[in-house]
Amino acid sequence: MQHSEEHPLSGGNVSDGVVRVGDTVRRPAGPWTPAVHALLAHLHEVGFRAAPRPLGIDDQGREVLTFMPGQVVWPDRFSLLEPAERLARVARLIRDFHDAVRDFTPPPDACWQVLMPADESDIIAHHDLAPWNLVAGDGDQWAFIDWDTAAPGSRLWDVAYALHGFVPLSADPDWQRTDAEDRLRVFADAYGLDETERRRLVPLLGRRTRAMHDFLRDQAGRGAQPWATLWAEGHGDTWRSDTDYIEQRQERWARALLDG
Repeated sequence: MQHSEEHPLSGGNVSDGVVRVGDTVRRPAGPWTPAVHALLAHLHEVGFRAAPRPLGIDDQGREVLTFMPGQVVWPDRFSLLEPAERLARVARLIRDFHDAVRDFTPPPDACWQVLMPADESDIIAHHDLAPWNLVAGDGDQWAFIDWDTAAPGSRLWDVAYALHGFVPLSADPDWQRTDAEDRLRVFADAYGLDETERRRLVPLLGRRTRAMHDFLRDQAGRGAQPWATLWAEGHGDTWRSDTDYIEQRQERWARALLDG
């Protein structure tokens, strides 16, 4: 029976069953929930506040998290990432998360929701650091939400994905940026990438985007939801077009990152 104070929350591509109750969010739990809660608890213990705090499981078997007040950036509030200093703020927020998670030791029985294996693993990565998961609140209250797909990965895998969404590196004429190279460099500088990391990042930009296309294609072939629906709605075409756009301009990204 639905609680009278429950308010469905929308946004993102996978929000079925997500509701707000007072200052909390209730979400369907899964086998990965205990590991994700251990991660979120660790982040708060070491002082990282740009993520929900886990509050356990309710009497309906749903995970309970603190509600992060503010506005989701994508798609209608992307202007919140202007000027470039606000983009730099996002990069620093991601670096703060990566620094905070560095000393996290997962539970011995940790079960993660691994949608696509990363090339390597040096942290527990978020895997969906994007404007559709960034809540911009008042003042310094910016936070990333939707940690369900946190899993072993790498800092650069997370960064490559974040650059696609936050620059953005998009083939869509409505979203293409004439200052894409400048924004790429602003992000890399604010995150603190060294020269070796920048060289490794350049080919990852296209590979990370292509991985999303291939994941949706494979899941749609199996009829797995909600991915099959997203594929049918054209999300796969978007990821493929963005991949082509990124790969065709790889030399531009390299110059922006290495010669700036």
